[in-house]
Formats: sequence, C-alpha cells, structure tokens
Amino acid sequence: MFYYLFEYLQEQNIAGAGVFKYISFRAMASIIVALGISMLLGKKLVGVLRSLQIGETVRDLGLEGEKKKQGTPTMGGLIILGAILVPTFLFAKLDNIYIVLMITATIWLGIVGFLDDYIKVFKKDKRGLEGKFKVVGQIGLGLIIGLTLYYNENVTVLRERVSTNPLPEQASVFAQEEFPSPSMNVKDRYVIAKEPITTIPFVKNHEFNYAKLISWMGDGMEKYTWIVYVLVCIFIITAVSNGANITDGIDGLATGTSAIIGATLGVFAYVSGNILAANYLNIMYIPLTGELVIFIAAFVGACVGFLWYNAYPAQVFMGDTGSLALGGIIATLAIILRKELLLPVLCGIFVVENASVMIQVAYFKYTKHKYGEGRRIFLMSPLHHHYQKQGYPEPKIVLRFWIVGLMLAALTVITLKVR
Repeated sequence: MFYYLFEYLQEQNIAGAGVFKYISFRAMASIIVALGISMLLGKKLVGVLRSLQIGETVRDLGLEGEKKKQGTPTMGGLIILGAILVPTFLFAKLDNIYIVLMITATIWLGIVGFLDDYIKVFKKDKRGLEGKFKVVGQIGLGLIIGLTLYYNENVTVLRERVSTNPLPEQASVFAQEEFPSPSMNVKDRYVIAKEPITTIPFVKNHEFNYAKLISWMGDGMEKYTWIVYVLVCIFIITAVSNGANITDGIDGLATGTSAIIGATLGVFAYVSGNILAANYLNIMYIPLTGELVIFIAAFVGACVGFLWYNAYPAQVFMGDTGSLALGGIIATLAIILRKELLLPVLCGIFVVENASVMIQVAYFKYTKHKYGEGRRIFLMSPLHHHYQKQGYPEPKIVLRFWIVGLMLAALTVITLKVR
C-alpha cells in the first residue's frame, strides 16, 4: 500500500520518496511494525481473551508446572496473523504473485486453526476440528500453491547463467529488484523458463526437475508432471504444518523455532531474487522473489514479538490458529524458493518432534500385538515432553532446542556454497 503511494510521490519528484523502492528499507520497516503490533496490540488482545475466558484446558499429563497453565488464554495466534498481514499490506507489492500466495497461505491455514480452537474453546470439545477436515484444508492449500506455481505465467526461474563481470557501476546488490538495470541486457543474457525444478543440497549441479520422476514411463509423460508437483506441494504443506503444530507444546518452543527458520528463508529469498547475488553464488535465480523478504521480515517480527507474551511462563498460547499457520507459511516459502528438499535439515526440530510421535505410536502398537502390552521408547512424546519427564525445566528445553535450530539454520545456509 505505502509502496504505491511513495511510487506516486517519487513521480512527483518528492525528495526521499524513492527510498521505498529498496527492499532492505521496506523489510526493516516491516519487522519494526510487526514487532510493534505483536507487542503493543498483543497486550490488549490477551486482556480480551482473558475477559472472554478463552482459556486452555490442559490435559493431565503428570508434567511439572502443568496446573499453573490451566486457564491460560489461547487463540493467541491471532496476534501473529495480524502482525504478519498488516506490515505485508503496508510495505509489500500486492501485485506480486508470491506475496499473494503467502497472504493466501497465512489466512487459509489461520482459518483452519481458528476453527479448531473455536470448537475446543466455545464448543467445549477437546478433540477440536476433526482431523479429516484439517487434512482437507491442508490439501486445499497444497492444490492452490502447486497449481499456481506450475501454471502462472509470472512464476519463472533462471535456466542459464553467464558471467556479468565487470558489473555496471549503477548495479547494486542492495538496491536490486527483479531485473537490474536495462544496460545489463538481462533478458538477452539469461534464459528464463517455466520448469518445475527444485534445489538438491550439497550437490554441485544441484537442480532437479520433477519431470524426471515420470519421464522413464515413456514419451509424453512429462505433461503429467503437474500431478507429481501438486502432490509434492500437498505433502510438504501437510507435513510441515503438522510438525509445527506438534512442536507447539511448551512455552516459546514453536514460536522461537519458527523465527529462526523464517530468518534463514529470508536469506534464501534475498539471494534467490537478486540476480547479482544469485550469479555470484551460482544458485538458481527466481525473479520477483526478492519481494518475499518484506513478508518474511513481518513473519520473523511477529514471532519474536509474540515471544514477549509466549515465553515461559506464557501469558497466552498461540493455539492451532498460530501453529498451523506458521507451519504452512514455512512450507509455502520453501516451495516458492525451490528449497523444499532442504526442509528436513532446516526444519529438523519439526521433523524430530513428528518422528518421535510416529515412532512412539508404532512401537506401542507393535509391542502390544507381540507381547500383549504396549511399550514405549520415550517417556512421553513429542520429544520435548520426554525431557520434561526427565526433570528438565521448560526454559532449558526450549533454549537447547533453539540452539539446535540455529545450528541447523547455519548448516542450511552453508549449502549455498558447499556442494
């Protein structure tokens, strides 16, 4: 919104109006506004939730400090959603296809999570929204994301790289948006194509075309690649959103982990959407994705600001309203940036949390069938509850998970150069 206003002011030769063309400036403004909304307006929303007695009914799991959490307001994810969407509408280019997709993903899974929380709180049904309806919501978003990225004419990638040295004087990495100066003759030097490709980490020629998954079946099968691509999008969105949902079990864990992941994806968005940086790093150039830095800045600011109230001891829980949306946002960003194969590393916390539940359930069923009684590998799943059962205090568990998340984020960024 402000982008278009200042674009008009720049045309009128108003001094200083041109600053809004810089992604770096708008990203900083976005993160500041997101922090302000989540911290300042968050306080009011927490008060409203308390007055409406929208409290969490905590199950008796025999965990230390569990009783103290009884009645803590939930549905705090509304704070996160507001802190993401408002700065995005203010500072991003709203005609950018990737911004449109991110707004759609945020609202879509935010609504699914809100319905789940609403049923739990107001209908007094601890089960919340039935699992099949959650899956339908996740599949629906996967279809939207997959089909849009596959068919939309504005979604393109760089398929041929050449050296741009020496660079023109007016070319600046920090000022770059979409295509650089016309003097660089980018459209003559680069072949921009529409292909369903992604990045394979730690491999020299690290691009993979999804069409190869079915090309072995015979000539002409490539036309069905869209089915494979959409299924991949559905799987990733479902897996990551569920992973974030499961990780949201103790104060600040999912929020802080998501902020770390978001910041890392922000690095990829900037270098992938900047033709000079992409050429220097010899990575895939994806036109228009630089604009995602504004959205990601709001995302990180919203998460960090929410920690003001969600850090131990939490004054509010995000609920499924927040956790499902956070996971869906992360998955959608990774798919857009063609970095979905990096998610097992970057989202390692989500993966381990998810795996601990699946392993626990599978082993319990196996031993019950074989020995007549179910046995467990972990004291409790997800994994963070296992450590709680061992006597570790919540803040220590959360901080150590964050440290692991930072290490995984660093490893993910290293893939830019290590192949």
